[in-house]
Amino acid sequence: MPFSVSWHTLLEHLEDLPADATLVTPLSRNPFRITDVQEHRVLVEYREESGTVPLQREQFETLYERIHDAPDGFDLDRLPPDAEPYATVLSIHPRFEVDDREGTITELASPTSTAPSLVDATLDIDAADEDASREEPDIPVYADALLLIDALERHNPTDLTGLETPALVNLYTLLSDVQRNANDLRQAVSEVLLDRLHHDRPVSGQYGSVQRTTRRNRSLKPDEEVLAIMEDAGIDPKQILGVDRDKVDDALDVTELAESDVYDVDEREYVRKAEVDEEVKESRLQGLKDRLAAADSEETEALQQEIEELEARIEDLTSFKSGQAFHTSASSDS
Repeated sequence: MPFSVSWHTLLEHLEDLPADATLVTPLSRNPFRITDVQEHRVLVEYREESGTVPLQREQFETLYERIHDAPDGFDLDRLPPDAEPYATVLSIHPRFEVDDREGTITELASPTSTAPSLVDATLDIDAADEDASREEPDIPVYADALLLIDALERHNPTDLTGLETPALVNLYTLLSDVQRNANDLRQAVSEVLLDRLHHDRPVSGQYGSVQRTTRRNRSLKPDEEVLAIMEDAGIDPKQILGVDRDKVDDALDVTELAESDVYDVDEREYVRKAEVDEEVKESRLQGLKDRLAAADSEETEALQQEIEELEARIEDLTSFKSGQAFHTSASSDS
């Protein structure tokens, strides 16, 4: 099928999109909207930038040809950063599909009726949050965070030296619990994110961005193996016997040995926080405070009662009762 036919089909589908539809780039997840569809170009506007950006027909044709030559899918990592929106817009065509997990865009054998994965009319998180009903997530960090918020409101954490010892103990316990449970959840989120990050470009969210990074650790192989390899390479084992890895590295510099010959190299990928948008966080937090202040008194009382019940439950599980206390309690029951 010639590109001209595919191009006009694409333009027809773009014109059918809702005016407020939000699209996202496939790698960096940068949101943008289509402002105008013209015969030889498509105009888009990024949410975080002012002004329109023209996407030219010729560039779409180049991407079309590369995808056509890659039956197993064109790797999106090969796109220049400023070319990402071309893949998103092209995926509106019913014969092209972006696979977020594999990081590819593929030409399909037959048109699909499935909605493009990179079009999200509900990407406006604030508006979606207002309409959605709030439910309590069944995860440990949620309860710990509620307790910590209540403790911080009842005590003044900016003057720790002025707090009584029991208050400090409560704060320390809650902070420790929140840190532990939040880290467990962070690791679980990281594992899911790793399946969706296929490049080293930051992927943005409402509060910040993350990117895929490789952590590289290495450890020396057993002494006997290292010494034998060095001796075979013409290095006197006495020169490195019982010395640190700096001496081994110096020896590697003067031989043709590879680093992997004497080191067990372990590379692990992880998600690293790239940046935090403090202004967005402050704005969101202020909004939550305003909503809580405007809540009905019954809702506020119910929340306070929930917190008190959680505190009582923790107190029952963690408090220490002496033998005398048990004896006194038993006596009074009898």
